[in-house]
Amino acid sequence: MGKRKVPDLYRAPFPLYSVKVDPGSGLVIVAGGGGASKTGIKNAVHFLELQRVGEHEFSATLLHAHDTETKANMNVALADDVIAVGQDGNCCLMKFKHAQSKTKPAAAKDAGNSTQKSARRRAGKGDKPVQDSGDSTELKDETSQIQVNGLAEVQSDENPQDPLQKVVRFSPDRSLLLTGGTDGHVRVWEFPSLKKKHDFKAHEDEIEDLDMSPGNKLVTVGRDFSCSVWSGDQLAMRLNWHQTRPGIGDKTYRYMACRFGAVEDQKEALRLYTVQIPHKRDRKPPPCFITKWDGKSFLPMLTAPCGSDVISTLAVSDSGTFLGLGTVTGSVAIYIAFSLQKLYYVQESHGIVVTDVAFLPDSPRGRQLRGNHEAAMLSVAVDSRCQLHVLNNRRSCPLWLVLVSCGLMVVMVILLLQNLFPGFL
Repeated sequence: MGKRKVPDLYRAPFPLYSVKVDPGSGLVIVAGGGGASKTGIKNAVHFLELQRVGEHEFSATLLHAHDTETKANMNVALADDVIAVGQDGNCCLMKFKHAQSKTKPAAAKDAGNSTQKSARRRAGKGDKPVQDSGDSTELKDETSQIQVNGLAEVQSDENPQDPLQKVVRFSPDRSLLLTGGTDGHVRVWEFPSLKKKHDFKAHEDEIEDLDMSPGNKLVTVGRDFSCSVWSGDQLAMRLNWHQTRPGIGDKTYRYMACRFGAVEDQKEALRLYTVQIPHKRDRKPPPCFITKWDGKSFLPMLTAPCGSDVISTLAVSDSGTFLGLGTVTGSVAIYIAFSLQKLYYVQESHGIVVTDVAFLPDSPRGRQLRGNHEAAMLSVAVDSRCQLHVLNNRRSCPLWLVLVSCGLMVVMVILLLQNLFPGFL
């Protein structure tokens, strides 16, 4: 662990803000952009084909670039073949179709190569800005393997000053679409009809994150220091992580992220993970914290420090075994969920803020791509880079070997006692 070089899997010609992986096909979907300003920086959603080219090497090829004109894509949620994208104060829904073909179109392959070579990215440490040529002919769709069609668009944030959708999620059963933004409101839409079901003020300040459990319990995190549990649009309870750290003041830390996760080998169990970051930065930065909660009673189970780098994003693996973290300084980490112990850490892997992380899914295609690694996680950042972080299998003794060893030790102890004390047995 520490400062090391992680090769870039892909470089986009715009800042990246979100990454998702389609469980069925293994497609990697990255999104971002430069916004409406006339800087020449594109706004797009890119579809990448991820391949494993060796035991520890991976490659990504651009299959399709969906131009979103003047609208930057700030956050993304994925439900089967539907993508929900936050664009300013709206949520835009798109449907994509992956056309399988026996031969890869040369134009698409060339597009991926030329895009990576001509990528424009913001300068990180040791980087010089690379200017985009402005020629987008390599991103045309005539020979693309991906088709993208717009479905609908709804207003998801009504802040009169600067509307911005900050988070979007689908419910686990894909029946609801949930959005939160700078106006502090949570809006719940029936999916796919997009009929508004709930619209309520969840926080006094902007919403940082939200997630929904399989039992339809909604958890929201706001910049107003609160983390709340909702049943429909009714407040069920507010969480208090300070119960695990009583010496910390109420306004010293604020919640940054929340995610539900499964529990390995416990089908009915559920966990909630939250990240707390310092509200103000001191000359000597205090640590951030992860808290693990019972996902049904919402009682705190464990809190652990996770370094002084301010956390910017959180993800949980499908199995619930691992937590992924990104920081504002570009560092990436993987923790084991059970003990909140750090297993993997790369300092300043990106040149600037890590905006999203996503584990390869626990699907047949995801496991095939992961290979012999215990976990693999993608990260994207404002530096336009997409990286893949792999966690090697931890060495462990088989259970049968442990049992045999214990049995032999018991026998040896008995024999030793008989030798020292003849009447022992």
